[in-house]
Amino acid sequence: MRAARLIKLVLLLQSRPSMTAGELARELEVSERTVARDVLSLSEAGVPVYADRGRSGGYRLIGGYRTRLTGLGRSEAEALFLSGVPSALREMGLADVASAARLKVSAALLPELRDAASGAAQRFHLDAPRWYHAPQTPELLPVIADAVWDDRRLTARYLRAGREVARELEPYGLVLKAGVWYLAARAVAGPPEGVPATPAGAGFRVYRVDRFTAAEPAVPVGGPPDGRAAGDAARTGRFVRDPDFDLPAFWAERAEQFRRSLLREEAVIRLSPHGVRQLPHVTEPAAAEEAVERATAEGGPDERGWLTVTLAVESQEVAYAQLLALGPEVEALAPTALRERFAAAARRAAALYSPVPEENTGTR
Repeated sequence: MRAARLIKLVLLLQSRPSMTAGELARELEVSERTVARDVLSLSEAGVPVYADRGRSGGYRLIGGYRTRLTGLGRSEAEALFLSGVPSALREMGLADVASAARLKVSAALLPELRDAASGAAQRFHLDAPRWYHAPQTPELLPVIADAVWDDRRLTARYLRAGREVARELEPYGLVLKAGVWYLAARAVAGPPEGVPATPAGAGFRVYRVDRFTAAEPAVPVGGPPDGRAAGDAARTGRFVRDPDFDLPAFWAERAEQFRRSLLREEAVIRLSPHGVRQLPHVTEPAAAEEAVERATAEGGPDERGWLTVTLAVESQEVAYAQLLALGPEVEALAPTALRERFAAAARRAAALYSPVPEENTGTR
């Protein structure tokens, strides 16, 4: 731990003209006294660290000293590709290795390019969670992320339909969608002895990480799983990745399947021109756009400019709640029960906004 801190200290000084004891202490997450001891140790080891005294003083390297400790390790190189998603790095426990990787890259750059990292960070930032939702890190995310990086099988317990099931998984990849973590994995061997098993297909599936109640590296027993791994991989609990698996393509396909699976019913509605423009903002955007495009191609607006569309919806209850936001810009035509609900809502609204008798207004 101390050796890694000393290396990081040298890289910090190499990437900047000078740093105060306070700045170094914050970067290294230690006290200023520890920084002073580390600088003394580096000087004794032959690293030319010089301390400037006074109010504007600090530490710097003398004579253009350059360390050769800039080679990226595997974990640092992998984390560097995620450095644009700092919250995701923290949640997966990779913030430290990403920081070390950025320092090594900065130290290897020419002096005139060393502000590139801070310049980019001040111009582009990704905030993954949705509005009005406090981000929550699943407790088991670091364990699962380690298994994904290491191609190591997991023995896991997972909440499904209100009950806990057991799985042994090959964790292929993690996806962060609107602040929620998902695991793309393939179920393999059955659960440990004494744990009720549930049917598991051989294909890839998606699991919400916050629904895992337990996860740990699988203890290898016997031979390779399904005969697909061999040698060291079987003995260490690792698996051989399917070279044809494409995480972005897999996620895009499953996300589309999920979206369509939710839209199980239909509603026929008429929309004013303003209602057409607002429809994607109150219902599922892709479904709204598809419905409008189809209706426009098949007949287009009527003489008043209103467009009749057949909209895929999750349920009549959800359709009522969503479309009610359009007010007088939408007319529900079918099914009959939905039209009747809108008619009842219109009557209640009309009663609320009907003229108020003068004796109830407080005027004379």
